[in-house]
Amino acid sequence: MVGVDGSPGGRTALEWAWAAAARRGAPLRVVSAFPVDDYWSDVLLLDEGRVEALRSATAARLTALVAEVRAAAGDPEVQVEERVVAGAPAEHLVGLSEDAGLLVVGSRGRGGVRSTLLGSVALHCATSARCPVVVVHPGAAVLSPPSGERSSPPRVVVGVDDSDTTRAALAHAVAFGDELGAEVEAVLAVQPPVRWSEVDVVAPLPAAQERALARARDMVAGLPAGSRVSVLAAEGPAVAVLTERSEGAALLVVGSRSRSRLPGMLLGSVALHCVVHGRCPVMVVHS
Repeated sequence: MVGVDGSPGGRTALEWAWAAAARRGAPLRVVSAFPVDDYWSDVLLLDEGRVEALRSATAARLTALVAEVRAAAGDPEVQVEERVVAGAPAEHLVGLSEDAGLLVVGSRGRGGVRSTLLGSVALHCATSARCPVVVVHPGAAVLSPPSGERSSPPRVVVGVDDSDTTRAALAHAVAFGDELGAEVEAVLAVQPPVRWSEVDVVAPLPAAQERALARARDMVAGLPAGSRVSVLAAEGPAVAVLTERSEGAALLVVGSRSRSRLPGMLLGSVALHCVVHGRCPVMVVHS
């Protein structure tokens, strides 16, 4: 399922979701919303004719956009359901995500102001959807299945630690990697080692980090035979490491297990940072 709104980010999200549906042979639900606050806030302003006109106009724009993307993709075989809804798009998308395998949403861009650049719809969906969510930034590349024309395979990056959320994130990363013929890079962020220059001694990794690295390797070892997954321990804060590794990747997958009830913080600080600043599409997998 994908949410579109007529913006460049929405179109990119549709193109990305279309390619994913084509690879999987899955139907694609395309959802677009139109605002009705001005008409429903006061019963005296209720004008069913104007509301219906808004619905029709939104449906026409949606149909035209789907036709454009279908023609550009050159794949008329994708089964598409167009759905127009009235009201807040984020609430509709979260509700409809109950029976979706994946929800794709666009963002406004990347930068320093999280909620503004991510967009309230993308933030709400990434936080509350009942299925994995992919946030696609404007201009993101749309990838196709493996072909003989590639000089090198694409790369999928997944953040790992010693939590159970890692297992779910890793599974989705491997599945996506299989679709693309991509190599999966499981990245564990570790603190830089302590060095004593006087005696040229480097302190070993803390025990907790050693356990996390060992568990990540065990998870990878337990994957089906043929899975193309490598484990990388990279020095630095998780947000910085994952953002850097996302450069040139086909997808960055992060898990989220936060239980905070504060807006945005439910997503988890690492996942939120990656969704905003990731240099490729970012998938959020909730535990």
